[in-house]
Amino acid sequence: QVQLVESGGGLVQAGGSLRLACTASGHTINNLDMAWFRQAPGKEREYVGRSTWSANFPSNADSVKGRFTISRDNAKNTVYLQMNSLKPEDTAVYYCAAGGVGPFPHGYRHWGQGTQVTVSS
Repeated sequence: QVQLVESGGGLVQAGGSLRLACTASGHTINNLDMAWFRQAPGKEREYVGRSTWSANFPSNADSVKGRFTISRDNAKNTVYLQMNSLKPEDTAVYYCAAGGVGPFPHGYRHWGQGTQVTVSS
């Protein structure tokens, strides 16, 4: 069983940056696809990007393209989401997921509890 814990969320002003971390336990992430999603109130869960054993794939969605990057540190069993030039519309709960493939949330078996990101204008 994979346990995921997100950290790094908080309140930031528009234009600022945050780095979220997702640390896994119970299983090595070396051969796992790890993904980030976010969900704002009243909206569907949105794919933000993923990290595979061979490469990182930030989302190409206009909402995050060019501002969000993903990386992983296998030695720390941790995946990161670096968010730059944050906008108020980035406000959401950010979730880490593992054990799935691609950008579809229903395909991921393991989820963290989420971390709140709030961007003030």
